[in-house]
Amino acid sequence: MANLVSYSQTPNGRRILVAAFFVLVMLAWHLGLRAFDVSPLVFPGPVEVGKSLCDGFASGEYWLHLGVTLYEILIGFAIGAAAGFLLGAAIGQSAVLEAVLYPYVVAFQAMPKVAVAPLFVVWFGFGATSKIVITATIVFFPVLANTIVGLRSAPRDQIDLMMAFTASRWQVFRIVRLPQSLPYVFVGLDIGIVLAVIGAIVGEFVGSQSGLGYLILQRNFSLDTAGVFAILVILSLIGIGLHIVMKTIARKVIFWVDSFADITGA
Repeated sequence: MANLVSYSQTPNGRRILVAAFFVLVMLAWHLGLRAFDVSPLVFPGPVEVGKSLCDGFASGEYWLHLGVTLYEILIGFAIGAAAGFLLGAAIGQSAVLEAVLYPYVVAFQAMPKVAVAPLFVVWFGFGATSKIVITATIVFFPVLANTIVGLRSAPRDQIDLMMAFTASRWQVFRIVRLPQSLPYVFVGLDIGIVLAVIGAIVGEFVGSQSGLGYLILQRNFSLDTAGVFAILVILSLIGIGLHIVMKTIARKVIFWVDSFADITGA
């Protein structure tokens, strides 16, 4: 057991274990459906899902819808992350702003986005704009909350030392608070980039004419469960890919932290 743990801590060992577990899950999935004689219309097997996935990409149908959903995810994430960081930076340095604004932010976050999504579609239309707004609102709060916590994690003695040398609030923010907060900010960004996928799909479910969420609805109407599973696989791969990209950026930016995986628990 100890050898397996040490082996899993090496990059190659981790990849091999992930691949082996994937093969085991696929095999169990396939054999389980065969054993219980489950109809592919009810629960498709990996072979049917893989075929649907290949057919969708070969026909070119998935590419257009994938591009639309990725656009909504990335733009919505950028807007929500920027807004969350800026407001979090302001609240993190002002007790007055926290007392005035933060309760309203929490109240808005408590609203189910599925419930308010139809309103966004009414206000911003059936195009990409409404999906971007929905995505931004979902990304906003994790970045905001982690930014506030990160800014307040700065050691008090460092802040006092800067103030003793007559540093301005901006200098204290730039030299002490911001570097100290970046690990927390990237945790919020990592959470937000995955939630952005959910936000875009929720918006497409409510009202859209393109995108992977739109395709899921079409597949459901035609009882194409293998096609639904294939799109879910694509969405899962998008989430994993964006998570890896965010971890890679974090390692470059917060290089003084041993590993971004140590922060996220990934």
